[in-house]
Amino acid sequence: MTELGRLEDLPLDYREALTRQNLVPLWPSLRGVMPAHKPRPNTRATMWAYQALRPLLLQAGELTPIEKAERRVLVLANPGHGLEKMQASAAIYLGMQLLLPGEWAPSHRHTPNAVRMIVEGEGAYTTVDGVRCPMARGDLILTPTGLWHEHGHDGSAPVVWLDVLDLPLVHYLEASYHVDGERQAVQAGGEPAVLTHGLRPAPLFERERSASPMLRYPWVDARAALLALAAQRPALEAVQLAYVNPETGADAENILGFYALMLRPRQQLRLPARSPASVFHVIEGGVEVSVEAQRFSLAEADTCCAPGYTAATLRNQDGSAPAFVFVADETPLHRKLGIFEDRG
Repeated sequence: MTELGRLEDLPLDYREALTRQNLVPLWPSLRGVMPAHKPRPNTRATMWAYQALRPLLLQAGELTPIEKAERRVLVLANPGHGLEKMQASAAIYLGMQLLLPGEWAPSHRHTPNAVRMIVEGEGAYTTVDGVRCPMARGDLILTPTGLWHEHGHDGSAPVVWLDVLDLPLVHYLEASYHVDGERQAVQAGGEPAVLTHGLRPAPLFERERSASPMLRYPWVDARAALLALAAQRPALEAVQLAYVNPETGADAENILGFYALMLRPRQQLRLPARSPASVFHVIEGGVEVSVEAQRFSLAEADTCCAPGYTAATLRNQDGSAPAFVFVADETPLHRKLGIFEDRG
């Protein structure tokens, strides 16, 4: 490969003249922005142990009332990007959010898309555009871009969930903002359960909406579907379901993809090197995740991430029970941009 000229090779007066005109020579930095054959991701394989962060999250509840926090969250930051960037990968933000009994996190809406994977506790709920979605462990709740949402807690013990947002990308595009709102009136009838049966209301005039109309994906349903799929197809290597828009079959949200994965007892599953970064969060069981030379032993509620263009191997550490994993990745974004790759 031809060695390109360095910035230092250029005369100082020439460099200063470029700077005065807000100009930059490309060739000294070309290999940095377009390296040969494979990107050099800043995202590092990183693990966040729930039992280590949980006491700090509960302490945050003692130190900072909800009125001073609005959203009481500890961000799962990837050191490869710098902790101040508050991102798990190039396009994924992760945060553990705490809501205490009797608290209400006020209504707002924002441009980034978000989902909530419920980690522990009961009695809390999210209200999305007037639809009240109860929270139970393992449930996935969507708050797509632009929809009003708030959180409340009528139970007696802390509730914790994992926030997953496309905030890093939306912020990079200089399109991230929020709007505060008033407490929402809850729609009579609750969740639109009819959507889960392949039917939906068909008004004559309806604004086009690309996000899923289904706001809550109960874990009890996803778990049962995974067990049924494994029983029906015993030779299937990857027992995985995607969270999708029930009207179209497309991804539930526009930028990030979300999946439920089951590993049979002692099963080892190799995930090929693909361009998107991935996040793995254990709902049930214990899973060992290997990414290149790093190996993480994940217990329930632990989370880790793997950079793109890197293979990962998941192994169920239990010999008698399945393990269940929530997966988030950047696949929808990569497919829309035409840069998705599967290198096997």
